[in-house]
Amino acid sequence: MILNFIDLKNFRLHKNTQLEFSENINYIIGGNGQGKTSLLEAIYYLCTTRSITQSYDNEAVNFSENFFDINGRFSEHTQNKVRILFEKTANRKNIYLNEKQVYKASELIGKFPVVALLQSDHAITQGSPAERRRFVDSIISQSSATYLKFLLDYNKILRQRSTLLYRLRDYSTPELNDQLDVWTNSLVKIGSEVIRHRVKFVEEFNEYIRKPYEHIMGKKELPLIAYKSIPFENIIEIEKEFEQRLKERSNDELRRARNLVGPHRDDYEFSIDNLELKKYGSQGQNKTFQIALRFSQFFYLHDKLGVTPIFLMDDIFGELDTFRAERISNYLAEIGQAFITMTDFSKLEKLSMTESDLVINVSQGNATYA
Repeated sequence: MILNFIDLKNFRLHKNTQLEFSENINYIIGGNGQGKTSLLEAIYYLCTTRSITQSYDNEAVNFSENFFDINGRFSEHTQNKVRILFEKTANRKNIYLNEKQVYKASELIGKFPVVALLQSDHAITQGSPAERRRFVDSIISQSSATYLKFLLDYNKILRQRSTLLYRLRDYSTPELNDQLDVWTNSLVKIGSEVIRHRVKFVEEFNEYIRKPYEHIMGKKELPLIAYKSIPFENIIEIEKEFEQRLKERSNDELRRARNLVGPHRDDYEFSIDNLELKKYGSQGQNKTFQIALRFSQFFYLHDKLGVTPIFLMDDIFGELDTFRAERISNYLAEIGQAFITMTDFSKLEKLSMTESDLVINVSQGNATYA
């Protein structure tokens, strides 16, 4: 898949920016705070309807305006136009696919797969379990509409059940307890499906992470991902284990008015040579693992969807030593279209550029071809 063109109006510093892109690597050069990362964010919006930084939509509107408008044109076997229009006054985001309005963001997710390698990715290996869940959920959701529906339904159940637990903590009635039983049954049913999808994903994804890690580091180390969920002997029996755990924690849940059992509490353990990365990994090993995760995500989505994802890299090469930068630069030849931000031209010397690559200079929200 190729993003051929983008048109930005009132998006962060970009008052009026139109760009045509190379089908290969697009280097976006600019100082900090000049608007280069905003181009990646706009691309991410087109692919997912959301900000790459998880910020609110109204924060992306140019200071003096009341809306932002992002238009893009993709091509694979056919051409597709995507438009994201956000109106600040109404706090409303309108999504259009080929000039027809789409009313659910889930209808767009997965159609234009995207992988984003960011400086904030350190949180995936070194941060909280929520960061790792978010990483895995984003991959499975792009590759499986079924999983995305299960995940959205599960989060709705959590909210409903949390409200009931809060009410029951203060005042218990038979009616409220009956409602809790209904939501608990739904939690078990849908939550078990979420777990099953995650188990299958980790089994498959471990095959994908070895190749990029080996490409960067050689065969010196063996990376592995383990899924930490409700203990079970057989995935078919997960619902029984789920119900048992809920019974054991029922008093705690009522006392604390919180959902204490389920896949929303899961974690993923990353290891190298059977040593937990978060506890024992060096900074270099963590950075290499983070990069390998994103390349693995790319090839996983490519195989599952039969579409080449767009690859985004935000100022990553500035953090890498020459060895890793060269290895990753060579690996980009297998990626297809990529968008890479950098703070200055001198860092291009680390990379293997070709004549088909494009360099874009960004200054104070103005983008020009170098």
